Amino acid sequence: MLKLYGTSKSRSARCLWALEELGLKYEHVPTEVAKAKSPDNLRLNPNGHIPVLEEDGQVFWESMAINLYLASKYGKPPLWPASAEDRGHAFQWSFWGMTEAEPHLVTILRNRMLLPPEQRNEQAAQQAAEAMKAPLAVLDGALKGRDYLLGKDFTIADLNLSAIMSFAMLAKIDMSGVPAVGAWMQKCLGRDAFKKARSLP
Repeated sequence: MLKLYGTSKSRSARCLWALEELGLKYEHVPTEVAKAKSPDNLRLNPNGHIPVLEEDGQVFWESMAINLYLASKYGKPPLWPASAEDRGHAFQWSFWGMTEAEPHLVTILRNRMLLPPEQRNEQAAQQAAEAMKAPLAVLDGALKGRDYLLGKDFTIADLNLSAIMSFAMLAKIDMSGVPAVGAWMQKCLGRDAFKKARSLP
């Protein structure tokens, strides 16, 4: 039995989305970010973070690794691409989101929403917003003339990257100059599985 520890108000949401998209039976153990360093969670993830996936005695952490594991084990084309080349591109876009976009988006959210007001640094948020312009342009260029990252079908690459890019909506990033990104995000985040995942605790 698959068991996912985490909350939809964290990076765990992308794993809940993958589980829902794959139509898998799983147990969701709501775990708040503040409880991630509890003794119980530290036994599962010594880093003290969520999400954590448990299956048949195996424990996995890191949200992107969890999603790629689930897709590779349970997914079928087109969600899990059939060719090695397309799977390589799915890895590429998943890791690109983590390295090129997510750090900037998290900096903005921390300094405009998450940290106590006296700890926020608006200059850091502005610098991160400026830095986001380059990856947004790259993504917009990649999506021009296609529905999804790898072509006409929604894949794990789209799930992983749009889950990261959903932070841009929270951060109120101006995306008027990247219409292809906006249209793509609307399609991805409009999926029933995403809405179900976000409705969970």
